[in-house]
Amino acid sequence: MRASLASSIAVACATVLALPVTLAAPATATARPAAAALPPTQDELPGSTQSLPLRPLGASVRSFGSDPGAAPEQGLTRRDVRPFSLVGVVWNDPAAVLHGTVQVRTRSAADGTWSSWQDVETHNDEHGADPETAEGASGTLRGSTAPLWVGDSDGVEIRVQAERAEPGGVRAAVRLPAGLRLELVDPGEEPAAPAPGTQAAPAPGTRAMAPPAVLTAAEAAASGVNTPLAPYGSTTIPDALPAAGLDTVQGAPIQKEIVRKEITQETEVQKAREAAAQEAAAQAAKAPYIGPRPAIITRKGWGADESIREKSFVYTSTIKAAFVHHSATGNNYTCAQAPSVLRSIYRYHVKSSGWRDFGYNFAVDKCGNIYEGRAGGVAKPVLGAHTLGFNTNSMGVAVLGTFTSTTPPAAVVTAVARLTAWKLGLHAINPKGTVTLVSGGGNLYAKGKQVRFNAIAGHRDGFATECPGGRLYGKLGTARTSSAKYQGRS
Repeated sequence: MRASLASSIAVACATVLALPVTLAAPATATARPAAAALPPTQDELPGSTQSLPLRPLGASVRSFGSDPGAAPEQGLTRRDVRPFSLVGVVWNDPAAVLHGTVQVRTRSAADGTWSSWQDVETHNDEHGADPETAEGASGTLRGSTAPLWVGDSDGVEIRVQAERAEPGGVRAAVRLPAGLRLELVDPGEEPAAPAPGTQAAPAPGTRAMAPPAVLTAAEAAASGVNTPLAPYGSTTIPDALPAAGLDTVQGAPIQKEIVRKEITQETEVQKAREAAAQEAAAQAAKAPYIGPRPAIITRKGWGADESIREKSFVYTSTIKAAFVHHSATGNNYTCAQAPSVLRSIYRYHVKSSGWRDFGYNFAVDKCGNIYEGRAGGVAKPVLGAHTLGFNTNSMGVAVLGTFTSTTPPAAVVTAVARLTAWKLGLHAINPKGTVTLVSGGGNLYAKGKQVRFNAIAGHRDGFATECPGGRLYGKLGTARTSSAKYQGRS
């Protein structure tokens, strides 16, 4: 993600000191701790979060017993917990920066094997709502690290090490933010099949919930804003191309399967495609440079719990630019698990970080599947919380994974190009062109400054951050060229 100060960049690359109370252990199966170590149970929900306060570790236990929040080493020793798949750390003050390192290790629920230590990206404040918006000024906001996907787990250990500074030649630890807590997120159950015999068996270790008899008011609202593009309650918005071209435009085989399986009634498919063809023709008559809409998996399709977000939708005036991000959640997921990753990030954004909804407008998995993000309608200019200072008149696209040293698959670049060709085209934007946005305030540009961006930009263009990772950022030129071609530009 980012390092707003040179010292933070250095810390992100530094080796974490081993904690005195932490004993290294081989990554092999171990006996489960006693059941008494489990936190108290909660009501079964479509997803849940365990929030555990961190404690002083090592010498800090003795030195900071009366003021545990001042300890430069905090964490939790190995313990048994309820199942979870994603981890992160939060703290009280959203303006406070965690100058230090965070590492976790987790135990696989499948075989009891402990992972090696994994780094958690500590700099995450460059995401979020612009400072003077209602969301940005909300009292519910907390500081947070980036979330990390670890897969189905039931044990955890964490260590947080404060950065060391040398004021006046005296080396001392920088104080960690107050109220550090470990968040363990269970993504909940997989969405059920819309009709018998039309969906593959769930992946091993996952659960399938029964479809609701009726939609809740929040579910109805989230689905209703997309009804011009797909039938009410759809799990997928079909692409706007002729049916014969389906196999040539999808990013990966899984996407074709999702399109075929999740719109289950042939009459609905035909109606949706006829409406899409009419929409494409109408758009072409008004503005010739609108790319064909790609297939988009809706919030219902990836199983968003609409009850946890704020109920209203907030819009910006237009969409002039698309900021591309990586989620920094790691690449250790399968494309079949992508909906679970999304549900986990969504819950972390809302329940742990205090945001009104999922931060990004769209997400793309490593197979090239495109997902609806923040609620409000995929064709509408929904105000997101993705690029601090430049959320107004822009959209945020998060590629699931970490692409600092890993090259994104070609399907990812293709999906970004197709999505932006359509969405930017709706607002008459040339993907190869440049646009001007006004800063809402950040660490690169002062509030009110007019800044010129590529229409398809990386997060780092608007904020001092590593996001979207050097390897993904290096592919944005290709995405711009392809997106322009999909719009019919030379």
